[in-house]
This record gives sequence, structure tokens and C-alpha cells, in this order.
Amino acid sequence: MSKKFGIGALSAALLFSSFSVGMADTGKPEWAGPPDWAGSGNGNDNEDNNKVENVIYMIPDGFSSNYAANYRAYKGEEAVWDDHLKGMFTTPSANSDITDSAAAGTAMATGEKTNNGVIGLDPEGNELETILETSEEEGKASGLVATSTITHATPASFAAHVEDRNNETEIAKQLVESEVDVILGGGKNNFLPASEGGNQEDSNLIKQAEEQGMNIVENREQLEEADIDVEKGEGLLGLFAGGALSPELHREDTEEPSLAAMTETAIDSLEEDKDGFFLTVEGSQIDWAGHANDAAWAMSDTAAFEEAVQKAIEFAEKDGETLVVVAPDHDTGGMTAGANDSMELNADILQNVKTTGDQMASRLNDDRSNVQEVVESSAGLTLTQAEVQSIQEADNAVLAINSVVSDKARVGWTSTNHTGADIPVYAHGPQADKFSGFYDNTQLPKIIAEVMELK
Repeated sequence: MSKKFGIGALSAALLFSSFSVGMADTGKPEWAGPPDWAGSGNGNDNEDNNKVENVIYMIPDGFSSNYAANYRAYKGEEAVWDDHLKGMFTTPSANSDITDSAAAGTAMATGEKTNNGVIGLDPEGNELETILETSEEEGKASGLVATSTITHATPASFAAHVEDRNNETEIAKQLVESEVDVILGGGKNNFLPASEGGNQEDSNLIKQAEEQGMNIVENREQLEEADIDVEKGEGLLGLFAGGALSPELHREDTEEPSLAAMTETAIDSLEEDKDGFFLTVEGSQIDWAGHANDAAWAMSDTAAFEEAVQKAIEFAEKDGETLVVVAPDHDTGGMTAGANDSMELNADILQNVKTTGDQMASRLNDDRSNVQEVVESSAGLTLTQAEVQSIQEADNAVLAINSVVSDKARVGWTSTNHTGADIPVYAHGPQADKFSGFYDNTQLPKIIAEVMELK
């Protein structure tokens, strides 16, 4: 398998040539990206075009502008990223108008399109160099953080190369063999052998990682106590659940850390490298909530993601040489801000919901005679008899519960899959205005490479 350079061979002239539109080999539009004069900037987002030493690339999976609008209603005020909106981008994959997370992650990591389901390879199977790998070649430290399994499509796209995103055991091997310094998320089972209840045939990748100098942590308390120095060759592997971490609504009932805590520890560890760092942080479960049409889960995990973004921005403001980029990979669920002919956004009532729709459905008895009790006690909502009956008679109780809750919150859904909606990008720090304009998702890592002056 030959290697194709998606990032390293790029020139600044190609990156910012203008808004010319051509046709890629896939027959889909290809945007050259924003010119370097685009955008007027917000406050210190430009900072005289200082060189960017560190990048924190934050991906709220499945998020879009309607999620942002509902989140403001949910929160009752602006989100931390609202003042840093820079542009919009398109998301089609090489073989579909609607991308999956593997193709989107690959585009956002390498600057090249690929087919849905593929990670770190182009459609012909050539290996693509990622922006994280290019940063490592420049001597920078690197990290991956997610609330999914850390071997899931989006985090994997920055450090692995596989034909099938579902091959998470191979992704785990590649992560351990990579030069990534900090790896935090779920998916412990993908690193353990079958003899220990894991998914590897016989390899114990956690033991291998430890032998390679990685410090291993497995719960919230151990993460808080972690103290590593990447400048000395130390690393950190945190696997906090056998599979994915719990949804934010349920996280406090576990020993799993918050996304903000993982992000803060990753930053604290990586900033020890004098050459700078590249960190990818994914709020994974906003997407899963969208697939389930679960508005409360979507908003609570967005709130958890916002806390992580706040940690990143606080560090960036103190450091002065750190760029924070917040860029979702695609929209999930076709969420609408408003529904049922209402002129009001009612998302603030979702603050009262204590559990996911899936957990509510798991508490229903066989004849679903306790629908009213379960939903009202879990969601703080009063149901009509028609709403109770709709849940009792539904083929899918989870979707029915989520539909009722969403209706009351005036949140609409058009799909249980991804959509092709254009996606907002936010940026804060030196040269943040480079992200202004309308372009394709493949431009994101190219802009990052340019502002980091990667060779």
C-alpha cells in the first residue's frame, strides 16, 4: 500500500488561492478555501497573525447550527463558541452526498475525501498522512480524547488507517504503535485479549502500552492524579469503560471522568512539550443522541462539550500561542429549532430530564402500563393520555418517548441518520480569522497546517 500525502505536501499558494470552484475526481464540488483576507475578526482572534504553536481541534460529532440554536434556548444564554463563529463548510464524502463519521473524520484530518466507512485511506486504498501525524513529524506532542471508544471513527481518523471503521481491534493496535502521547476515552475491551474478556485474539495492548512508557489510568480519580511529562518520553493511556463512556446524563453515577476533565488533563500533559502540541477532542455522543432523536441527551452532552471547550479557551487565552478550532463533522438527525407550528423554542425544559430515552424505555414493564410514572418522574413532564397511549402502542418505545419529549421541547427531527446540512466552524486564538468563509471540510486541516507552518 503506497502512501499519499494529504497534508505534508501542501503549499500556502494552494491553500488560499481564492474561492475558485472546480470538480474533484469524485465529481463533487471542491472549494479552494477562504482567501487570507476573509473575516474581520472578533477581539483577540487574530492577534497579529502570530504563529500557532498548539492546536486544540474540538469536534462535537453530529452537531450543526440548529443544535447551536436549541442549545442557546436550553442554556438560556449564548454558548462559549458563539462569539467565535467564523464560517461554514460542506461535508459530502467521496462516494455519497451524506457522509459518515469515518469519511468526515478522514477529510478533517487529512484534507482528502474518502468513501464512507474508510479511515485514513483514500478511495484507492492509499494511506493518507493526517494533520496529527504531520505535527508529530515537526516534533510536537499529540493527543486524542473522546467519550466514545477511543477506537471509534472520529478519533481513529487522526492516527489510524483501515479500510473498515468497524475494525476497532486493528485500530487499537495502530494507536498503541503510534506516537500519540495522550489517549483518553472508552474502549478498554478493544485493547485486552479474549482471555481477559477483551476483543483482541491474544494481544494485551494495555500491557504493551505500559511497556512502551505509557502511564495507565482507568477511573476519574486516577486521571486527576495523573502527572506525566511528555518531554521526558512519558505518555498517558486512559481507558475508562469497556465500551463507550456513559452518556453525560448518567456519568455522575460512574467512576468515569467528564470530557472537560479529560481535556484539561490532556492539555496539562501535552503543554510540557517545548515544541508545542496537537490535540483532538471529540464530544462523541451528541451524534448518538441525534440518531436516537433524544433531545435531552443531545443538549446535556453539548453542555459537557461546552465545558471542555471552555477549558481549551482558558488555556489558549493564558498561553497566547494556542488556536482552538471547534468544527462538527456533520449533522445528525436533522434537528430543527422549533416544531409543531410553534413560534417558541422550549428547549429549556430539557434541563429537567434526568435520563436518556433508552433508559426510560428499559424501565417500562411488559404491558407498558407504567409509562406515565416512568416518563414523568424521569423527565419532569406531564403527559396527556394521548401521549401515554402513543408510547404504549409504539413499535419502538425509545423513539416514542423521545418523540414526546422533543415535541414538548419544540425540537423537531427529520431523520435518525446523518444529513447533508452545511456545518459551522468556530475558532479562537492566533490566526482564527483564517477560518472565515464558506468551503469544504477538506480545507480545515489545510488551514491548520498553514497557520502552524507545518513543512
